Amino acid sequence: MAHWLLKSEPGSWSWQQQVEAGEKGTSWNGVRNHSAKQNLMAMKVGEEAFFYHSGEGKEIVGIVAITKPYYPDPSDKTGVFGMVDVRAVRPLRTPVTLAAIKAEPRLKDMVLVNNSRLSVQPVTEDEWKVICTMGGISK
Repeated sequence: MAHWLLKSEPGSWSWQQQVEAGEKGTSWNGVRNHSAKQNLMAMKVGEEAFFYHSGEGKEIVGIVAITKPYYPDPSDKTGVFGMVDVRAVRPLRTPVTLAAIKAEPRLKDMVLVNNSRLSVQPVTEDEWKVICTMGGISK
């Protein structure tokens, strides 16, 4: 199973709002970047993603699970972009900041370090394990 990272401005959609959405979860919509779209299209039900607060915070705060595969985003009037559905799985005990990620040599090749603007990113198995450990959870 692959792992991912999804970025959201906490003022637009926060981890707390994701948690409050409950088991039903929500759609991860509004993506308008072709590389991010390709990553959404590659996601499979059951895979997990880090929930990253971009802008203010700049930290990984939780884990979500993909609950519905890629489908058209009705807010995209061009019909080019789509979305997936996600639900909160659990918070990290300790949020992992971008500064901490950049300071960790084992994460030097992580997409977040090298292309921090991409809103939907793949995460390798090794990166996933390192960040889970940094966040105080086992995976």
